[in-house]
Amino acid sequence: MKAERRYDIDWIRVIVFDLLIIYHVGMFFVPWDYELKNNEIIDWMRYPMLFVNQWRLSILFVISGMGTRYAFAHKGIGDFIFERCKRLGIPLVVGIVLLVAPVVYWVRLSEGVSYTSYVDFYPHFFSGVYPSGNFSWAHLWFLPYLLLMSIVASPLFLYLRQDKNPIINSLQIFIKKNPTLVFAIILPLFITEISLHDDFPINHALFFAEKGDWYALTYYFINFITGFVLISLGKSFWFALDKVKFYSLLTGMTFFPFLLWSWYNLENQFFIDLIKTVNMWAWVLTIFAFSAKYLNKKSKLIKYRTQAVYPYYILHFTATIFLGYLLMDNPMHYMLKFILMTIGTFAFVGISYEFVIRRFSLLRPLFGLKKQQAK
Repeated sequence: MKAERRYDIDWIRVIVFDLLIIYHVGMFFVPWDYELKNNEIIDWMRYPMLFVNQWRLSILFVISGMGTRYAFAHKGIGDFIFERCKRLGIPLVVGIVLLVAPVVYWVRLSEGVSYTSYVDFYPHFFSGVYPSGNFSWAHLWFLPYLLLMSIVASPLFLYLRQDKNPIINSLQIFIKKNPTLVFAIILPLFITEISLHDDFPINHALFFAEKGDWYALTYYFINFITGFVLISLGKSFWFALDKVKFYSLLTGMTFFPFLLWSWYNLENQFFIDLIKTVNMWAWVLTIFAFSAKYLNKKSKLIKYRTQAVYPYYILHFTATIFLGYLLMDNPMHYMLKFILMTIGTFAFVGISYEFVIRRFSLLRPLFGLKKQQAK
């Protein structure tokens, strides 16, 4: 596969991870389970968050599958897995012991648990699994899931990356003749939704909870493989996206309000799950299609932000929870809290990345970055 830099995919990755930071700030104010809660719950905030929540994780796994196609282009399985373990495993371990531990500490303090200091708390971090215990990987759950998927899928990817692969070649022909085939992935996603969602509620605990996270693993694994396949189709995929972009936009604009209505008015879970799946994939296609049209342009900004996105993701949650801990009982208006938490989180991760992480070679691998090339 010819290496072609897709700046639109870079932009999608950056924007979706930025939305993740804002989303985690928003979780402080809505009535859903979260580490900390504001002293005033703001019900209306959940509606824009519900919109983003329908596609934000799926598109991340699709993008990860696309990135894997490039990362796996000229590597053997052994080298690929070793590289994935370094890029995903090291930041996971470092993030847990250095960045998640203080999050749990502030949560326990907010619950009234008494510790003389963080040093006093730290040994207790390894006692039991959160929320009944303290040990957690919190927002970093994405890393072990992606690592596991990369390892499991590597034999399939090795086969699919072959020159003139019959599956990829056939799909290129079919999708060029009928661009609406990009909607076909809805079927396996819908089957997963109706067969696993109710029995295996999402817990982000992999296999370590009472019930395995089989719904999330299967659903996001399908998205991950889909990303690998779609980017392998090359120009056929981008041609199809251009043809369906207005259909996907109209579908998303129709189905999201329909989904909100269905949650309150329908009892048939089959139809709710169908609406949910169609809505999700319509927005994923819409984002890719319009990004391809308007964002596939080289710039210094996207080059910088693409490098920074991984450290931003790893660092942000600690800053958000710390600011939430400081502000949760403050009487100031909730929008001022929201603004302070958002700006404060971006300022912390931006300064940490620019002046510390990217400038010290020893720190870079701890946050998923390659060592700096000698000039």
